Amino acid sequence: MQGDEYWTEGVASARRRRRSSQHNSNESPSLPTSRSDPRLTSSAPTPSRRRGRLNPDFPLACSPLSRPPLRCFVSAPAPAPPMAAPRVGLLYDDRMCAHATPDGEEHPENPERLRAIWRKLNAAGVASRCVSLKAKEAEDKYIASVHSKSHIKLMKEISSKKYDASRNKIARKFNSIYFNKGSSESAVLAAGSVIEVAEKVAAGELSSAIALVRPPGHHAEHDEAMGFCLFNNVAVAANYLLNERPDLGIKKILIVDWDVHHGNGTQKMFYNDPRVLFFSVHRFDYGSFYPAEGDASHCFIGEEAGKGYNINVPWEHGKCGDADYIAAWDHVLLPVTEVFDPDIILVSAGFDAALGDPLGGCCITPNGYALLLTKLLGFAQGRIVMALEGGYNLRSIANSVCACAKVLLGDKFTFNAPEMQPFESTWRVIQAVRNELKTCWPVLSSKLPENVSLSIRPSPSELNAFSDSESDSEDVAELLATVASVNVIEVAGDAISEHLSKMKLDDDNLSVKTASRCSAAEQHLVDSVKVQNNASVVLTKRISDLSLAWRSDLSRTDVWYASFGSNMWRPRFLCYVQGGKAEGMSIACCGSRDTSSPKGTMWKTVPHRLLFGRSSTPCWGTGGVAFLNPEINYNEKSYVCMYKITLEQFNDILFQENRLVLEDGKDGNVVYPDSPLIGSSEIKFISTNKAIHLEPIKDSWYSNVLYLGNEDELPILTMTCPASDIERFKSGELPLAPPSETYATTLIRGLVEGKQLDADGATNYIIAAAAKGP
Repeated sequence: MQGDEYWTEGVASARRRRRSSQHNSNESPSLPTSRSDPRLTSSAPTPSRRRGRLNPDFPLACSPLSRPPLRCFVSAPAPAPPMAAPRVGLLYDDRMCAHATPDGEEHPENPERLRAIWRKLNAAGVASRCVSLKAKEAEDKYIASVHSKSHIKLMKEISSKKYDASRNKIARKFNSIYFNKGSSESAVLAAGSVIEVAEKVAAGELSSAIALVRPPGHHAEHDEAMGFCLFNNVAVAANYLLNERPDLGIKKILIVDWDVHHGNGTQKMFYNDPRVLFFSVHRFDYGSFYPAEGDASHCFIGEEAGKGYNINVPWEHGKCGDADYIAAWDHVLLPVTEVFDPDIILVSAGFDAALGDPLGGCCITPNGYALLLTKLLGFAQGRIVMALEGGYNLRSIANSVCACAKVLLGDKFTFNAPEMQPFESTWRVIQAVRNELKTCWPVLSSKLPENVSLSIRPSPSELNAFSDSESDSEDVAELLATVASVNVIEVAGDAISEHLSKMKLDDDNLSVKTASRCSAAEQHLVDSVKVQNNASVVLTKRISDLSLAWRSDLSRTDVWYASFGSNMWRPRFLCYVQGGKAEGMSIACCGSRDTSSPKGTMWKTVPHRLLFGRSSTPCWGTGGVAFLNPEINYNEKSYVCMYKITLEQFNDILFQENRLVLEDGKDGNVVYPDSPLIGSSEIKFISTNKAIHLEPIKDSWYSNVLYLGNEDELPILTMTCPASDIERFKSGELPLAPPSETYATTLIRGLVEGKQLDADGATNYIIAAAAKGP
């Protein structure tokens, strides 16, 4: 091989493997029932054996992690023997365009989405090369495999005359849902259509298929429509193959959800089922991105027999693109899929992570989607079913679907990636995912590549820089220009400082912008950074050394930390200081760098309302967690347990509450943020202004630090949600939910052992708070 031309195994070689290894429905590989299964405990396969990956001699050739500029031709490295053209099914039915807003008002999920794709496929000559299919309505009994009878009844009747007067009112009770007179038919057609194409692919009548369906489905839950979704189309089809058609030999299904939003509904439907490996890569933004539920975190990996079969890759911010998704494929999805060995792959194919999408804020190119799909073709004998989910830029969704269709048809394409690197946060998220899953999938235990070029987290202005693109070619050009303008950090085995996100590189100098001040420790950091001729930044000193200065300073300052939630129980609070987990907790805490016990403890009541919000957390499972309304209300009285700790420890608790502490993949050490969120100047500000909303973590759950007075001339501080979240709780945008039994029990133990209330009184206190809301 010469120059920068690298070859992937791609479509043609996958076709050859499929031809030489015909599927036998009576000899489907048995399902691993325990982690003692040799496929789960064996070491990672060598590159030459890994299917769906790149050329055996260059296992990461098309990955932007291996070398900056590259060009990937998706084709076979050697001529393939003549073979029949792949039979790719394409389902489109204009009846699914009948679902629209009731009064014709604009909405991102509208009929033009399907029509734009259909026009593009016809104009490109793709539709005529596919096997045309028509939609079929799903039978109630098949939908009932994942949805309640009451939900099915409502969705099928909501378009009837008896709901003409109440249809809009009912829609408002759901989260991001509308209905009209065409909604019911469209919903049953969408679910039935995915069954139809999945059945034909599983039976071998088609090589693969694309179902252009709407309304989408992956947000729909057992008894609830939400997020533009009425029935969970992919989940219905998966259950149909597994439970209704055993003769097809489908015993294991991989569901890949690349929609920019978490597939919450699909996750919950298969959370205990080891027959389904569910993989969702999505924006999470520390729990603030829709659907804004904690179970989109990487910590949610399945339960009971399904433990390890639920994989979430949660991006911390927008603007993730081809390089980030390719990294997630190469270092999480593909190694696990190799071991799982699915019989068929269902793709929840949302295209709202595409460049220019008005809701997603990410930037995958059409060829980026094509490469992600190509990497899946080597599995399951290439039997892939794509079911449309989201995607709201008509041009980008049409071009992206067209690129994917051409992959399934066996066409070549060129993947150009000039100097594209994943974000530093992407590398961190991937490592966290691997650490969480490595006991379930030992193939993830190996170390990630070192000395990888990574991009700095984008600034807020960059995140919104190109949400209104009109032309796909202009989109790609803009993406490449944007990527080229992002400053690159060469990682030489050290952690990357969040301070670098504040840096702006000019041609001739480096200036540092901070919100308030540049401390001695921060200046020390600047002094340890060198600017290279190519305007990249290279760290020349370990960041861990630089972080010691602020810790030393803040360890000499004491504050009172006031807890109103689970930390009222001392054993649980000590987990945040000394590490580990207490009774009832599902995951352990990292603890503080300073593991000293609190210097004092006392109780008091504060004039703020206690409430329980959000719907689940990795630590406590399904149920709300405690927040204090930041607004003072002298008619309210909430109990707080106050611990006298150092300001360093308070910052470490704040880091852990907002999930900012991660495990370093290189040596297993805990990695903390490199600068405090609350320092001496913030204490002065908060004492005067009574609260401070922390801009660096403004979208996190506990980003608002309140000043509750002072005790012994020391400030009393607590952390809760911002006032804007209270309004979102009131409007229903964020869920209110009573606490889980284990979480409530922890609060009760704190109140009882702290001698504030007896058991009945503590129980009634929590019940009343959950009932009142914000």
